[in-house]
Amino acid sequence: MSSVAFIGLGVMGYPMAGHLAAAGHHVTVYNRTAEKADKWVAAYGGQKANTPREAAANAAFVFTCVGNDDDLRAVVLGADCALAGMSAGAILVDHTTTSADVAREVAAACQDKDCAMLDAPVSGGEAGAVNGALTVMMGGDEAVFEKAAPLIDCFARARRLMGPSGAGQLTKMVNQICIGGLVQGLSEALHFADKAGLDGKAVVDVISKGAAQSWQMENRFETMVDDEFDFGFAVDWMVKDLGICLDEATRNEVSLPVTELVKTYYEEVQAMGGGRWDTSSLIRRLRDLK
Repeated sequence: MSSVAFIGLGVMGYPMAGHLAAAGHHVTVYNRTAEKADKWVAAYGGQKANTPREAAANAAFVFTCVGNDDDLRAVVLGADCALAGMSAGAILVDHTTTSADVAREVAAACQDKDCAMLDAPVSGGEAGAVNGALTVMMGGDEAVFEKAAPLIDCFARARRLMGPSGAGQLTKMVNQICIGGLVQGLSEALHFADKAGLDGKAVVDVISKGAAQSWQMENRFETMVDDEFDFGFAVDWMVKDLGICLDEATRNEVSLPVTELVKTYYEEVQAMGGGRWDTSSLIRRLRDLK
């Protein structure tokens, strides 16, 4: 069993840290809102730290799962942050969805201190985190990946090293590009079915047996038909992620016209007050169009 720090107890991090504790690892947690850390300790044991540096002290593995590039820098880099407390040989595993640039930046800072880093964004949403069934795509060194793999397996059903630092984040961008287009297509299809006078659930029951089937269809069509959007990854985070995709595409001179359009649709959902709705709420935008 390993000494582990887990920094960031949001929708994803809270259950992920819980799986590590349940597997027998000694987990010290830090969260910006201390009450959330107190609640986690009451549920899973372990202990709470008052700073990222304190959490990371003497930990063999430091996990982070925060909001964005700036949040990651805020908890890892700086005088009272995780890297300042990490010992030589410790491994940082970052599950935040960030830019590939910040992944490489943090990896270089870790290397300067004789530590290592894996950029390891996840897919599977809140349900995947709760059920220990996430997919983890990673960038970094293969030997580091092998050391961290048994801990990642505590909350993952699939994991793969995709290449050097940044490759995990680039793979997550591919994932989000796919999801954005799929959700918009499904939203248009269900809205079309409704306007055509069809029973949307019956339609999906038929077409999901054929080539139209997707994870989004299987897991979101019923709540989309019922106009319920409290079941997964929030619109605010998808707007952030698609922005990262488009920034990377600009650097790589890649055209992503559908992704760019879907991002504007999600921004319209935000303007409707749906920033915390799940990503399937694109259908609400269609219903509300005049």
